[in-house]
Amino acid sequence: MENRDIPKKEKSIVFIGFMGAGKTTIGKLVAEKLDRSFIDTDEEIENEYGMPVSQIFQRLGEKEFREKEKAFITNLSQKGLQILSLGGGAFLQEEIREACLANCIVTYIHMSWESWENRIPLIMDTRPVLHGKSLDEIKELFEKRQEIYAHHHIKIETDNLEAEEICNQIVDMLLSYWEQK
Repeated sequence: MENRDIPKKEKSIVFIGFMGAGKTTIGKLVAEKLDRSFIDTDEEIENEYGMPVSQIFQRLGEKEFREKEKAFITNLSQKGLQILSLGGGAFLQEEIREACLANCIVTYIHMSWESWENRIPLIMDTRPVLHGKSLDEIKELFEKRQEIYAHHHIKIETDNLEAEEICNQIVDMLLSYWEQK
């Protein structure tokens, strides 16, 4: 599944992290700085189905969404020069994780639970995985997913940083990463 033809500097950059961590916002800024195309995988799937992820989950089921997500992301991972923002649950799928780690530069956008908790009111309506869950259940989900997100090439701590600062740090990290043998 690894595409060995893509030089390190031309590999796509994949942003992972918990829902609402800023993957799309940061991804767009990095794409602009590096002059690459940006793809939010959830948005693309929403466009294909003509409905938001929450409705896809509700009408067609999570299984249908995850199958589409897997096919879409594993295909994209084999192309170069893109910036991909993955939905918060995408990286939980082993095939997606393996494809991205083999073919792309996986960048983990990490924020602490305390920082993320402040965002719950802003994202609750658009995140079907959170619906009907207590704060303790959401925290448990947050912590459980950290284990999956630990598989990455680059990690950025975003607490107390503005989007532009995060973008600049990521670009600096990428430059260092590209120079490594």
